[in-house]
Amino acid sequence: MGGYIPMARCEQEEMLAELGLSKMEDLFTEVPKELLAAPLEMPKGKSEYEVRRIMEDFGRDNKIFKTCFRGAGAYRHYAPAIAKHVSAKETFLTAYTPYQAEISQGGLQAIFEFQTDICVLTGMDISNASVYDGATAAAEAIVMCRERKREKALIYSNCNPDTLSVAETYCKCQDIPYEILPAKDGLVDKELLKEKLDETVSCVLVQSPNYYGMFEGVEEVSEIAHAAGAKVIHSGNPIAMAIINSPGEMGADIAVGEAQPLGLSLAYGGPYLGYMACREALMRRLPGRIVGQTVDENGERCFVLTMQAREQHIRREKASSSICSNQALCALAASAYIASMGPEGLRCVAQQCYDKAHYAAQRLEEVGYKRRHQGEFFHEFLTECPPGPEQVLQKLEAEGILGGLAVDGGILWCCTEMNTRAEINRMVAICEEVALI
Repeated sequence: MGGYIPMARCEQEEMLAELGLSKMEDLFTEVPKELLAAPLEMPKGKSEYEVRRIMEDFGRDNKIFKTCFRGAGAYRHYAPAIAKHVSAKETFLTAYTPYQAEISQGGLQAIFEFQTDICVLTGMDISNASVYDGATAAAEAIVMCRERKREKALIYSNCNPDTLSVAETYCKCQDIPYEILPAKDGLVDKELLKEKLDETVSCVLVQSPNYYGMFEGVEEVSEIAHAAGAKVIHSGNPIAMAIINSPGEMGADIAVGEAQPLGLSLAYGGPYLGYMACREALMRRLPGRIVGQTVDENGERCFVLTMQAREQHIRREKASSSICSNQALCALAASAYIASMGPEGLRCVAQQCYDKAHYAAQRLEEVGYKRRHQGEFFHEFLTECPPGPEQVLQKLEAEGILGGLAVDGGILWCCTEMNTRAEINRMVAICEEVALI
């Protein structure tokens, strides 16, 4: 990350005086003294061989599932070897943009390609060079929409719980009024939306496919919101965008989401990659880094960090966001994945996800696991679970299968291109067996 720059003594004294403190130790008065006085019980150093043995022993406690039917925000997709090879090159393995960024033309071009890919997928005019994750992207988008007379955010409850949690934290800490709107039958309640929209509402955050995997009527949501003067933030799965209209085509003003499905492995939960894209009118409010294309003094194509005046590390006192970094290595991996798959490859992956999920839903309904919500869905769906979720999931786990996620007394299932027909049939047979007990 960034280099540590020690403070000069005069700077320390000025900082302490501003804080009303006399010495540096006073900064830690909130920490209990017994913790500061307690010696660190650090073990003696070990050799590389000993450390490897210890880590391997830890690794044996991991349970690896070869068959997975769980999503809920983190998805198991196949990444071509070339995508992983490119992101593993030593040239790119430093994840931080240099302070003199234009020296690293290769790194900047990689980020520029990611931005371009996101704009194509989302149908938006401009994208940033990523933020930390999809939940952060959604929360940052709410801040983007805030205006002097319009501050309130309307957020739908059928967004991913992680997104809801981070969005609520942002709103509370920045004094942004917000309201979580209940869904109806798993989908946005458009009549309720009409009632809630007034001159104080700045934006509506809607996720499609939503947490239950269902496609929302984003076009109608956009029409309703825009008629009331509010902006629309679309949170979506980038894989699904290969076979449906883009957020831009559906009228959204800002497109955000988690780009983990684009070639990033599950990796025990991270690091992940939040994408953000918007219409040109909002580009100066877009947080994070933006790479632009230009020409050098010889007329040759080159890349630069652009519009940095809106960034926190340039104009901190006027910044609307504290994000001034990006997930460069993860963004590179996503770009390599998109390039290696190509448009047809992405469409094929998306179609397989859709087809296999619908096959699984049909088979589960045949053995008594009815879908809770009726409506079109992508690759996730919520079913009732007559025997109880824990009983079913424990049986699947005993058979080496990671089942769906227990949600509200049911099970949220997910299928990707990685699931075979044989795996789906075996999962359904086990579910049927548990239901008959």
